[in-house]
Amino acid sequence: MAVRKIIRMGHPALRRVARAVPAEDIGSAALHRLVADMIDTLHDYGGIGLAAPQINESFRLAIVEIRGGSSRYGELAPMPLTVCVNPTIDVCGAECAGYWEGCLSVPGLRGFVQRPQHIRVAFTDLRGERRSIVAKGFLATVFQHEFDHLDGKLYVDRIADPRQLAFEEEYVRYLLPSDG
Repeated sequence: MAVRKIIRMGHPALRRVARAVPAEDIGSAALHRLVADMIDTLHDYGGIGLAAPQINESFRLAIVEIRGGSSRYGELAPMPLTVCVNPTIDVCGAECAGYWEGCLSVPGLRGFVQRPQHIRVAFTDLRGERRSIVAKGFLATVFQHEFDHLDGKLYVDRIADPRQLAFEEEYVRYLLPSDG
């Protein structure tokens, strides 16, 4: 379809709570076009997740796709393309862990964010069927990061220690965990 421009931190649309996708629009040609644009945009920018507000579309819609293998986040297990319409999250356990998150809407920066590591994601798929996924570890972080965009939040809002926000070059040079 089309690669759309990803809006960046400072654009007011990123701070708005997105609208629910109306039930009658699920399965529509317009929604399928929007999802196709999101997929093309995600692939072009080299991300692993994208929320509709990041392309200035105020809908509760997000996609996650992890191709697996080596990435800027280390070695990742694959997650097939998942389209989440009107998603919700339930935290299943108290365990939290932190990752150095990045964001296509906050290019060039990384920040350390602690999040719950065991969640259940409920959503409607493009066929209008309700689905749920249990996500643990990094995958749980990815879903929470993307769904934050639907509530007008960015990962930088969740950084507990401002000293744990860095430019990517400095992150790699000084902060990237090493094996020894």
